[in-house]
Amino acid sequence: MEVMTPRGRALVQLEEAERPRLLLVLTHGSAGGVDAPDLLAVRDAALAAGASVARVTQPFRLAGARAPGSAERQDEAWRAVLAELRSAVPDLPLVQGGRSNGARVACRTAKDVGAAAVVALAFPLHPPGKPERSRADELRGAGVDVLVVNGDRDPFGVPDAADAARLVVLPGEGHDLKKDPARVGEVVAGWVMSYA
Repeated sequence: MEVMTPRGRALVQLEEAERPRLLLVLTHGSAGGVDAPDLLAVRDAALAAGASVARVTQPFRLAGARAPGSAERQDEAWRAVLAELRSAVPDLPLVQGGRSNGARVACRTAKDVGAAAVVALAFPLHPPGKPERSRADELRGAGVDVLVVNGDRDPFGVPDAADAARLVVLPGEGHDLKKDPARVGEVVAGWVMSYA
């Protein structure tokens, strides 16, 4: 379904579990799409566990922009998408998340949209080579439990375990989490269903 936001059109691909117990909403990073291997693996595992899954292509990506724009604009569009989704699927607990930049959006907006928890895949703790520009405050400020799944070879850094409800660091994985996406899906599905 398409959602018109104050920042342009967003696209939502909603796949419903047979007897859904949870709604998991996921989005992409600044350079990728909702068909990233880790997002697809999370979708598959969550659907199998009983969650309906919505994958959201944000307005900046549909508009062809190379960069996501300001946090305020991204968050404004995200809140509009989630309001529409909550109208379409009103009775399920909500967990939201994304990979990289999408994880940042999910953390910043979690309380505003009534999410029970956040899934942060490849959370970009800092720009590569610039650890002094930490974004850990976004994790700490989510106001809900956050699961972080990062690779130990991520050039964007790995958050501290104290900054999330659960931190899973996968050996040999980089920022794309594509060596063993099924493992990513298994970790996420097992964790999110505790909020159902």
